[in-house]
Amino acid sequence: MIRTLKYIALVVILASCGASRQTGNSNTTEQSGGNGAASTTSLLSSDYNEPHRPQIHFSPQKAWMNDPNGMVFHNGTYHLFYQYYPDSTVWGPMHWGHATSKDLIHWQHLPIALYPDSLGYIFSGSAVADINNTSGFGRAGKAPLVAIFTHHDPVKAKAKSNYHQNQSIAYSLDDGKTWTKYANNPVLKNPGIKDFRDPKVMWYEPAKKWIMTLATLDHITFYSSPDLKDWTKESELGKDFGAHGGVWECPDLFPLQHNGQKVWILIVNLNPGGPNGGSATQYFTGQFNGHTFTPYQTDTRWLDYGPDEYAGITYENTGDRKIFLGWMSNWKYGQVVPTEKWRSAMTVPRELGLEKVGDKYLVTSRPSPELNVLNSKPTSLQNISATNFNLTKETGKLKGPARLSFTSDKLESFTITLSNDANEKVLIGYDKASNNYFIDRTNSGKVSFEKGFAGRHTAPRFSTSANMDMTLIIDNASVELFADNGLSIMTEIFFPNSLLSSININSPGDFKISSLRFNNMKSIWR
Repeated sequence: MIRTLKYIALVVILASCGASRQTGNSNTTEQSGGNGAASTTSLLSSDYNEPHRPQIHFSPQKAWMNDPNGMVFHNGTYHLFYQYYPDSTVWGPMHWGHATSKDLIHWQHLPIALYPDSLGYIFSGSAVADINNTSGFGRAGKAPLVAIFTHHDPVKAKAKSNYHQNQSIAYSLDDGKTWTKYANNPVLKNPGIKDFRDPKVMWYEPAKKWIMTLATLDHITFYSSPDLKDWTKESELGKDFGAHGGVWECPDLFPLQHNGQKVWILIVNLNPGGPNGGSATQYFTGQFNGHTFTPYQTDTRWLDYGPDEYAGITYENTGDRKIFLGWMSNWKYGQVVPTEKWRSAMTVPRELGLEKVGDKYLVTSRPSPELNVLNSKPTSLQNISATNFNLTKETGKLKGPARLSFTSDKLESFTITLSNDANEKVLIGYDKASNNYFIDRTNSGKVSFEKGFAGRHTAPRFSTSANMDMTLIIDNASVELFADNGLSIMTEIFFPNSLLSSININSPGDFKISSLRFNNMKSIWR
């Protein structure tokens, strides 16, 4: 959620939302269409063709979107809920939008899942498949989906109360099509903390209990529950380590394996205070025993060094895989980017892993293999001298999204230039002197909408290997960089006046590419 807001006539807005969207008790009414009607929205070939519209990233059909919420895999379906304001392209009274996918790539839009009510807006949270029916919401052997979210009361917030954010739940017995809010919400009341939000809930099998990881001002508080209704405080941490340039938000807690060792990962999103300005996602590694998280490190590590990944969390109920998704924007300029019908998109889904570099555990991110379904016939090249290499001559001009992957046995400085006929360009590469990867969007097209948007951003290289690999996921208005098997990650958006259509690779040294693979990619909306 955005850290500071201007509440203008919020009482009137909230009342109108509750009156027009719901019937009966606003705490218990069935949601998502109200009458259980969950007709999906079909996309015509003319949709999703606006300038800058992502073709391989999820974006709403219209209006404002920010944080991914409630991501859960259930009965063969991926559910993506998200912070949504359907009546404008800027932030407003928050709802939970909803989309589903069978393959994590192609999405079907569903009616809004959760609307604001008398307890407030529906801020960020998570969802779980309660397969043991610990909540008692299940019926006739049907396991419920349970959403856990923050109710944000704008009236109390405007009055500068420290009690305006509380945790509530809702459940679904028809695979997420319709939702019923729990009659006794909130289930976790605010003890008097200004920022008390964004519950991420997971099942902790050793103790047969649910664990809630909650953002509380500038640190994390853990709670536990046997039934998702009654919560007990377990512990808190983070006041004395990590980045504290802004409020802590949208946390996540989960284990990853490395050579048979279980390592717990605590994700904490931060706004502002990111490594390249504004919003960003930090993480910590350590151990969790069902009560407390004991960190291996207290230095700050970032899951993505680019300026345009935020509020990232992982899917629940995916077994040993941890699939990560983030909001592909930044609160510095997210509400003023030059799109008209909609604002913002999600990153591509990423599979998280763990590597050890020296004595440090580092989280890796790689494009989820499901993305391969979008690949067209590849262009494969070997042994390229990249002093001045025009890749476009080999592949033809870009006409949409693409994937570029390459390896080198000896890393030297290089620059990949994505450009168009108007000489608008995005520069991507590696600087050997500083040992940093970089993305430069200074001359990428429309940049004047925010003073600090134009610029060059960097990410450190963590690998100590002489060779390297890099994958770029290129869309109409974004690029995601994955280097060294996912150790260094950057996400960047940009807004050229026409599509960037050419790719050139240059190096001041003797940079040789051992192997290169290029794929045009199909739109997820066709």
